Amino acid sequence: MPNLQNAKKALRVSDRKRVMNDKRRRAIKETVKGVRALVGAETKIIASELSKAYQAIDKAAKRGVIKKNTANRRKSRLAKAVKPAKK
Repeated sequence: MPNLQNAKKALRVSDRKRVMNDKRRRAIKETVKGVRALVGAETKIIASELSKAYQAIDKAAKRGVIKKNTANRRKSRLAKAVKPAKK
């Protein structure tokens, strides 16, 4: 346990950040699962869910939860997985 006042505050801050980071990671996982489950569904439904997944991924990258290239790779792979369904 921290003894100094600033160390105690840093611990509180890191706990709050961990909770928010976990929430963003969970949002990414849930939206990506939702998109992958819709492969073969209507194009409009897939497009709206894909948009939500992109938003979750971009927010996580913006906040530093995942790196920029990781976000781009995930979006690319997700679009590639959905693309055959759009034909």
